[in-house]
Amino acid sequence: MKATIQASYIDGSFIEPHGREVMQSINPANGEVIGSVTLADETDAKQAIAAANRAFASFSRTTKEERIDILRRMHKAVSAHIDDLTAAMVLEYGGTRGFSSLMMQGAAEVFQQAEIALNNIEFVRKWGTTTVFYEPVGVAGLITPWNANVLFLCIKSAAAFSAGCPVVIKPSELSALQTQTFLECLQEAKLPPGILNVVTGRGDVVGAELVRNPDVSKISFTGSAPVGRSIMRDGAATMKRVTLELGGKSPNILLDDADLATAIPNALLIGWMNSGQACAAGTRLLVPKSQLETVKKAILATLPSFPVGDPSDPKTAVGPMVTRKQYERVQSYIQRGIAEGAEVLAGGVGHPKGLEGGNYVKPTVFVNVHNDMAIAREEIFGPVLCVIGYDDEDDAIRIANDTQFGLYGFVSGKDADRARRVAARILAGRVAVNGLLDDQQAPFGGFKHSGVGREFGTFGIEAYLEPRAILG
Repeated sequence: MKATIQASYIDGSFIEPHGREVMQSINPANGEVIGSVTLADETDAKQAIAAANRAFASFSRTTKEERIDILRRMHKAVSAHIDDLTAAMVLEYGGTRGFSSLMMQGAAEVFQQAEIALNNIEFVRKWGTTTVFYEPVGVAGLITPWNANVLFLCIKSAAAFSAGCPVVIKPSELSALQTQTFLECLQEAKLPPGILNVVTGRGDVVGAELVRNPDVSKISFTGSAPVGRSIMRDGAATMKRVTLELGGKSPNILLDDADLATAIPNALLIGWMNSGQACAAGTRLLVPKSQLETVKKAILATLPSFPVGDPSDPKTAVGPMVTRKQYERVQSYIQRGIAEGAEVLAGGVGHPKGLEGGNYVKPTVFVNVHNDMAIAREEIFGPVLCVIGYDDEDDAIRIANDTQFGLYGFVSGKDADRARRVAARILAGRVAVNGLLDDQQAPFGGFKHSGVGREFGTFGIEAYLEPRAILG
């Protein structure tokens, strides 16, 4: 049975959108049509913004305890439907079952972590005869990506609600089924009308209205660097506050004392997580030139542990690309890498054998890559790993930082103190030592073209607050 989605969620109710464009939803694993969505337009966006503005008057005055109650209700609702949300991500996006399940568990946990952070924020701070009040900035426009839609819906809404800001969300139109599943489960949370509004539409229609509308005070966007730059530029006309989490080309430095038995499986996991469709993926693997041959053998020995295939199969590690367009993009980069002179250690152009019916890419490892090649400089957003040799520690750090991005970094080595010293020299918002690590209280965001601002913890909530000082 195909899903037909013909509603926006505005002011606490599902309503028929004013927009009339209908877009098909395609299963990336086999190319089959699994449903359709009627896309919202500018009129729908304005209606949602008006509802959020009406809600702001009362929601902005809620207590910390009242906001915590909302977070707890959202946690309970999402937790009760992790299986449904996981199934929607597997079907519509092609996320592997293991990864999708982890993402949905993380989405539920977001609200608990937001509660911890909210309890650590002082909304009134005093010294002498001065009092500083931290006030909610206003209506927040939240624009989420297709590679982990529900997780970002939770991250952004939890932070905004903790600050007392109603939201208008524009999720990716490629994630309509996942968004609908999220909204249906969230009905159980019985949120106050108007604080959560969702209009699924195109970025150049609904997203553009959020950015230019003077009644939206804050934009939080996760997506590509070019779109992020346009949001910053266009939002300046109405002095929008912005949080932008953009692309990455994250380095993963293997120090000369790294345990390859652990570091190489971690490197493939870090490089190909979410089938390579992850902004934080460590897609540049930096290894000592003296160990390059040993690393190549270790990679080849580890590849069978990362099978590509049906995302609904629990054993699958790499699923299809989200769309045919994304498949073609990844193919073009693989072809470009070959043309630039990089050596294909594994994978290459075309579909994996037996998977020609979906948007499947051969998980590809390039060796003899130079950091000035396009495959080492541009975000591919697919399962493509570039192995780059370095001479010494300083050379590794130079190569790691020779990028326009700065979202994430990784370092592996037996000497943890040394690894942390190296990590401290990488220009990135987060650097993980010896593994793929997470901490939802730690700031998440990037240096350089990887974005502006931070999410998670108190850092994420404070991005929705403005300080007001009363003197005397």
